[in-house]
Amino acid sequence: MLRPVRLLPACAILLGAAAASAQAPAPRPAAPQRPPAAVDPVFEAARAAFEARPEAERKAVQDALVWVSDYNSVTSGAFGRRTFEGIVAWQAQAGAEPTGILDDRARARLLAAGQAARQAAKFSVETDANTGIVLGVPERLLAKRTRIPNGTRWQSADGRVTLDTKAYAPGESDLDALFERATQVTPERKVTYKLKKPDFVVVTGETAAGKFYIRYAAASQGIRGFTVAYDKALAREVDRLVIAAANSFAPFPADAPMAAGPRPADAAPAAAPASAAQTSVAATALVVAPRRVVTAAAALGACATPLVGGVPARLIRQEAGLALLEAGPAARAGAIAAAPGAPDGEVVVVAASREGGASVTTGSTGPGGIAAPLQPGAAGAPVLDRAGRLVGLVARMPAQPRLVAGVMPPMTHPLAGIEALRGLLGAEDTGLALGPDAAPRSVGAAAGPIAPLVLPVTCRP
Repeated sequence: MLRPVRLLPACAILLGAAAASAQAPAPRPAAPQRPPAAVDPVFEAARAAFEARPEAERKAVQDALVWVSDYNSVTSGAFGRRTFEGIVAWQAQAGAEPTGILDDRARARLLAAGQAARQAAKFSVETDANTGIVLGVPERLLAKRTRIPNGTRWQSADGRVTLDTKAYAPGESDLDALFERATQVTPERKVTYKLKKPDFVVVTGETAAGKFYIRYAAASQGIRGFTVAYDKALAREVDRLVIAAANSFAPFPADAPMAAGPRPADAAPAAAPASAAQTSVAATALVVAPRRVVTAAAALGACATPLVGGVPARLIRQEAGLALLEAGPAARAGAIAAAPGAPDGEVVVVAASREGGASVTTGSTGPGGIAAPLQPGAAGAPVLDRAGRLVGLVARMPAQPRLVAGVMPPMTHPLAGIEALRGLLGAEDTGLALGPDAAPRSVGAAAGPIAPLVLPVTCRP
């Protein structure tokens, strides 16, 4: 029997900027630009067909895929590799040609299959009276419901699966305290993913016999969230239910969007912001000199008109996985303290740009780059040692990330080191200087000096 587990968050903090000074090495010739990656016509045809449908239909299809396929991502209505693979897998199961394109009849069959699976699980999305949370609960499996302090517990008859909701009034607890308690490592308990933002935390992990998923959100009303703990032997069945629950989670329903799942036929789909294509962060740029920023070259492949900090930017050259751009009013950089290198196994800090500002995450160096739970938009993000010195930049993110319940699990990302950055800058290297050895700082203190030099790269169609 699996004992209930407590909840966790990870390392994501908002922060600030850099300074120091250096001599420029001799200029190097510009490297030829790489040709764009080959286009997959089957995938692109499926994308076009999917995106032609209304948002409510797209989300309903993804919700159905959670139940009938291996789709394990957020039901956002956006088309990506996971959606494509989910549709293809379902088509193969149904004996249809795996094209990734659903005609009206196939879409209706998929939605019906998803709805049947939801009903078989008695998956009910409702408001928990003890916390105010809207959450989907598979009541066929979790038939036992009891009140617990600050929330509600649903449990399977044999006690091998437990779902708890929790709500804390303002001042009763905070995300940092919950994170601190939840991330304590023990010989019996391993954290496999952790993410902490100013207003939410997500943690997954394992014990010798079980798995757990934890999610909390904070707002002016306090903190609300849920945890799921379950026997590893049940993972094939329960993993799907956890994804469905996470996609339905609305901690503060008055402010939250409608829970995931098919909407009534007469419900009008929510309108996407007109500027969505322009404001989604495609990558992170680092200001390295007046009117000069560097980002990951791979992030610009599908970006016809890059904007840095909302201002049009011009590509100057690419080399060793990095791209140097001219960006109009980019902040003037002082000198940036650089590290001579980072041995394998060293803890590093990554300062990426997100819609809400700089997001700081920890990781570790190793063969192939850095292992860290980076989120989309982190390509080009500066990587620092714990003394706050620049180790390099994230060279690339997966083109089609495999998200787990809407978040990116830890994985290894290639790193473009200081020498690659110096080679790209050539004569324009006016601000890299080796920084002195120093005692490790807190994550916030290490990232603080460089955060003002971190800017979002967005794409204008």
